[in-house]
Amino acid sequence: MRLYHLSIPMLALSLAACGSQAGEAVVEDQPTAQSTARPDIAVEGPERRILAFGDSLFAGYGVGEQNSYPALLEDALRAQGINARIANAGVSGDTSQAGAQRLAFTLDAQAETPDLVILELGGNDMLRGLSPDQTRASFEQMLGELQARGIPVLLMGMRAPPNYGPDYQADFDGLYSELAREYDVQLIPFWLEAIYQQPELFQSDRIHPTVEGIEALVEDTADEVAAALPPAS
Repeated sequence: MRLYHLSIPMLALSLAACGSQAGEAVVEDQPTAQSTARPDIAVEGPERRILAFGDSLFAGYGVGEQNSYPALLEDALRAQGINARIANAGVSGDTSQAGAQRLAFTLDAQAETPDLVILELGGNDMLRGLSPDQTRASFEQMLGELQARGIPVLLMGMRAPPNYGPDYQADFDGLYSELAREYDVQLIPFWLEAIYQQPELFQSDRIHPTVEGIEALVEDTADEVAAALPPAS
């Protein structure tokens, strides 16, 4: 993604990769990497249910759901001995507002209340030039819903490129840490930190990670996800 170094024209072109209106992908015929079913990693102990709620960066755009961040994260947690089951609720093109509109429905559709929600949104807000105040309001709605249900949250932070100017960048970058403090949730300040300076770990759109990029992200963040899980009851 290398969001720090994208120009405004490149950001505009990238909209086609991330989606148009909320929840609607623009490029429906993009090829996805072929993947085979992953062997299940046997783990004992109580099942830990995680809901991965986000946009195309969770949905597995271009790599297939079997190679998505939630799928490979589940494998990594199970390899650590955590009996994790991660439901992938990533929707390509979603802004934070679209996420806020579908969160309650998604939670209600779960067979059991998640032990943890990983909340990853905001990139499409930035690409569309939405104001940080709009993004903040949508996150407040989502975090309020999760707080009311007593569900712990790990917030996946994003960063704005400098192209929008220092004021936008400061407001956008700061909202994640401010929301984490306000709602007392765990935070990964910039969850693409491990790869954003390595273009070879991104697909040709320079927005979405390759399978190797996702593997690097999982390696970098799995311990923080494990730490965000509440103690098993």
